[in-house]
Amino acid sequence: MKTKDIKNLSVTQLEKELGNFKKEQFNLRIQKMNSQITNSARITTVRRTIAKILTFINQKKKA
Repeated sequence: MKTKDIKNLSVTQLEKELGNFKKEQFNLRIQKMNSQITNSARITTVRRTIAKILTFINQKKKA
């Protein structure tokens, strides 16, 4: 998810997306443990996207 897309979402939408990405991160970790993962770079991308979403949630709550 691009930063400009994240910036335009509301706090409730961001929290929903955060839940989706955390579920995906969990599934990727399980796949990694079972050696079933096809795209290992996706783990890093998901982790960074979660960080971006958390950053924007905190910024919007402070404003």
